[in-house]
Amino acid sequence: MTSYDKLYIGGRWVAPLGDEVIEVRSPHDQTLVGVTPEAGFADVDAAVAAAREAFDDSPWPHTSPEERQAMVEKFLTLYAERAVEFAHLVTSENGSTIQTTTGLHTFIVPGQTEGYLRAARELEWEEELPSGAVLRREAVGVVAAVIPWNAPHQSALVKMIPALLAGNTVILKASPETALDSLALAEVFEATGFPEGTISILPAGRETSEYLVGHPGVDKIAFTGSTAAGRKIASIAGRQLKRVSLELGGKSATVILDDADLDQVAQALKIQSLANNAENCQAHTRILAPVGRYEEVVEKVKTMMEGLKVGDPADPATDIGPLVRPGQQERVRKYIQLGIDEGARLVTGGMQVPEGLEGGNYITPTLFADVSNDMRIAREEIFGPVLVVIPYTDETDAVRIANDSEYGLGGGVWSGDKERAMNIARQIRTGGVNINHAPLSFDGAFGGFKASGIGREFGAIGLAGYVEYKTIDVA
Repeated sequence: MTSYDKLYIGGRWVAPLGDEVIEVRSPHDQTLVGVTPEAGFADVDAAVAAAREAFDDSPWPHTSPEERQAMVEKFLTLYAERAVEFAHLVTSENGSTIQTTTGLHTFIVPGQTEGYLRAARELEWEEELPSGAVLRREAVGVVAAVIPWNAPHQSALVKMIPALLAGNTVILKASPETALDSLALAEVFEATGFPEGTISILPAGRETSEYLVGHPGVDKIAFTGSTAAGRKIASIAGRQLKRVSLELGGKSATVILDDADLDQVAQALKIQSLANNAENCQAHTRILAPVGRYEEVVEKVKTMMEGLKVGDPADPATDIGPLVRPGQQERVRKYIQLGIDEGARLVTGGMQVPEGLEGGNYITPTLFADVSNDMRIAREEIFGPVLVVIPYTDETDAVRIANDSEYGLGGGVWSGDKERAMNIARQIRTGGVNINHAPLSFDGAFGGFKASGIGREFGAIGLAGYVEYKTIDVA
């Protein structure tokens, strides 16, 4: 069992100012994984005070970009030494399969961090303009990073790393479901040797999140989570004129063109649609299939889903683990019933919990066909292994259906013709489109259109979200 009795505030391990604790229980069998303190309002006040002092009165924001880059490089080296350990810890907390968490900690985290380092090395932090004026890029100030439980280290570091590279101080508010790994992450920051006050990490619930977001000592909020929570955070930030970036929900569509290799598509959807138990904001949960190949697509996806191994997330052979908590399991089961009630055809899966896994938060991977895009199962983010197949008549109809959503985070196109696929991709109103399961680009920009968010992460564009611009006119 992993347990902590202190919080990490301003680069120091300190006793919490309250007596509330967080018990983290296994989604697989409800056993106790560990215990941490739960941060309260007074702990937030202490973290903000430390961050403010470090930003306003210490050398950290004025260190050279090269010094800050060296710090992040050291952090990444130390992180890599514990990446596999962290993967197992997160799996025990949130039920993500060890396949998923290993990829997140050994590939995604290093990849996104290296992308930020490349951007920081290439950025002109101070430059002379053609007019003779000087343009400076400076830190925003105190950054509050608020993250969910589904990919905690990825979500944390995609915010913390660019903030630190720009010279900001950072307070990370971690989700109670993954409280343990957040304090394990603090150990790496401590070993790296960031200056006192620069970093605080607070596991806590929603009320403490709102208190941190509204704190007058915070200059920018960086949030990943639900669209509903994002709207509330944006309203608080708007009242206070705080900088804000929001990475929110999605209901991504993958468009299968009539010349696509369906065997390749089905195998890739195992990852694109169902990775991380489909508790994944950019999961391709709407599958758009041409009417001429509709039943063929349904059958291929059905075969793939029925071949998935559901079970203990710590088993390397497992494809789908338990959902994070009983409430999420119940939410997904209600959507399955809703799909049946709406008249969709239940192809595979259903309300039953997989046999032998009744003690965990498990869902049988479920596929619906004969779905129209106005059904709630096609419009609302379910956040679980439930996929829908929607027919389309031609490419114009496919683009119309893909764009008929309040969300605009991700999506995909499948075709044997690259230019044909690119033509569709250019028309889909989302922050990212993947063609034929292409690898993720860490130098691009990740984020959403419409209700999927404000701002972007990754690379130079993500780094720019933690920078203020100052023009100095010189006589």
